[in-house]
Amino acid sequence: MATDAVTSSAPAKLNLCLHVTGRRADGYHLLDSLVVFASVGDRVSAVPGQGLSLRITGPESAGLVAEPDNLVLRAARAMEISDAALVLEKILPVASGIGGGSADAAAALRALAALTGRDLPPPDRVLALGADVPVCLAGRPARMSGIGEVLAPLPPLPPLWCVLVNPRVPVPTPQVFGAMTRRENPPVPDLPAEALGSAEALAHWLATQTRNDLTAPARAVAPVLAEVQAALETAPGCLLARMSGSGGTHFGLFDALATAEGAALDLRRAYPAWWVAEGNILP
Repeated sequence: MATDAVTSSAPAKLNLCLHVTGRRADGYHLLDSLVVFASVGDRVSAVPGQGLSLRITGPESAGLVAEPDNLVLRAARAMEISDAALVLEKILPVASGIGGGSADAAAALRALAALTGRDLPPPDRVLALGADVPVCLAGRPARMSGIGEVLAPLPPLPPLWCVLVNPRVPVPTPQVFGAMTRRENPPVPDLPAEALGSAEALAHWLATQTRNDLTAPARAVAPVLAEVQAALETAPGCLLARMSGSGGTHFGLFDALATAEGAALDLRRAYPAWWVAEGNILP
């Protein structure tokens, strides 16, 4: 076992598109999604400890308690680890549709594997932590389907930058899925080679050929999300604005860092109560 602290990043997960294609008999929804990760995210560190413990720090730690069902602690138990001191630095808003808890669980698994030398849990245990944990553990752009367990790598994407915006309004995932009126929708079409030539080409293909089927039900739960969408899509240089996951974080895609930084600055000035962050899409 390592003696120094091991730190693993937990980048924000963005659903470039999210199609709900059905629902299984056990109630789990079938999804089809193109997933990427942003350079902004949480961090999880681990050191050997006396027993298993979790401390939560960071600007978004308020209201988040290190309870036994916290996904970081659940990840440790999935690896049958009971002697590690974990620290979660919370940068992403809680329950915001960008995989914060799932990314934290995946980061905990990576950190604990490096700390202890143990193997990662088998796929069924990883999936049991949450539908987004497998793709967050993979940490690379992927097409995610099934209930989250089927992953296929995406081809290299053009350079992209992003601005993330969350209005700090609760958007409970069960309520969003409960507000759906149609659960059997067409899957995501195959990503054509011509869409990979530039950020603008990819954004155009996403806008015209894909969607997020949870957008309308999320707005029924939290009408302010329509304002978030409008604020992002009218930002200078924004190629595509869309909600990620079940909300309420939205992302805007940009083809240059300076353009993304300018949009983020304008949004912070116009909406000081909102959470705004900018970064790049990780390859």
